[in-house]
Amino acid sequence: MNVLNKMVKHGHEQVTMYSDPEAGLRAIIAIHDTTLGPSCGGTRMWPYASEADALADALRLSQAMTYKSAAAGLNLGGGKGVIIGDPRTDKTEGLLRAWGRFVDTLGGRYLTTTDVGTTGRALETVHQETQHVVGLDVTLGGSGDTSIMTGLGIYMGMRACAADAWGSDSLRGRRIAMQGFGKVASHTAKHLLEDDAQIFATDISDVALDKARQMGVTVVSPDEIYDTDCDIFAPCALGGVINAETIDRLRCRVVAGGANNQLATPEDGEELHRRGIIYAPDFLINAGGIINAAAEIGQPYNPDRSRQQTERIYEQMAAVLTTSSKKEISTARAADLLAEKRLASVRGVRNVWRG
Repeated sequence: MNVLNKMVKHGHEQVTMYSDPEAGLRAIIAIHDTTLGPSCGGTRMWPYASEADALADALRLSQAMTYKSAAAGLNLGGGKGVIIGDPRTDKTEGLLRAWGRFVDTLGGRYLTTTDVGTTGRALETVHQETQHVVGLDVTLGGSGDTSIMTGLGIYMGMRACAADAWGSDSLRGRRIAMQGFGKVASHTAKHLLEDDAQIFATDISDVALDKARQMGVTVVSPDEIYDTDCDIFAPCALGGVINAETIDRLRCRVVAGGANNQLATPEDGEELHRRGIIYAPDFLINAGGIINAAAEIGQPYNPDRSRQQTERIYEQMAAVLTTSSKKEISTARAADLLAEKRLASVRGVRNVWRG
């Protein structure tokens, strides 16, 4: 798989692979950059078609976590854990505890939390084998469900984009097309509905769609969502949905959602810019979850402090829009510059996190 070449290409520090045949565990941890502090990122469990696909996901997502924490002003680096398996059938106590032991071998260079395919209950099982876990339930001294603050941050990012696009950050009457209606999207939707926005949503889960209908959201088919006439298109499922094929179908002024790695390629961000579509870089506006988790590291968790820092995503998005305008560059590149500037400023003081 040319792992080292892939690591060097994007500046990764470490990739560790682990197997426990008895527990059925096959997993990878990718640590991208620990300049700012220990790497942090969720555990994703997914039935990847190949080990190469799992590795690619770990590398891509861990790099995004570095930029996410840097742009949010957190003292954390970027990491990601992936478990190869179907969370519906393979997520046993034995597998999760074996995963916890694996995480523990890194001695705190990687802190894990939930992601696609894992839950708070699963995290509690992992915690039985390692202390290097964030996002536990508040009854266990943790910060709780990360999707609540993630939803708030996306809403704040949308408002900042609205101010730039229409001269007012009010979302009253705005049409929002949400591709995916999981936990993060539903929390975002609560804020949007309180603002009297009109929401159209799709999902592959009937449970998610039932929840959308109960909230007063208009449900459309998965393919129809790209062609929905809207003000804001919000990718809230898996990544890569903004690509050469889908960009032609978008009928919006703003793209802002909760999914990670929304752009299939960097060129897609440039294409959105050329077309005058404002793109809210995903790692910037969906940072509420990592902000919430970071609030419990080394100190008692304070929800008010977490909320205040998450609300600053509005200011950070506004700053990216200003940089984009002044430098005549895409918002995707402007957000990268924001993160890279902070990393460079600290790199001269310290480099690799050693605990």
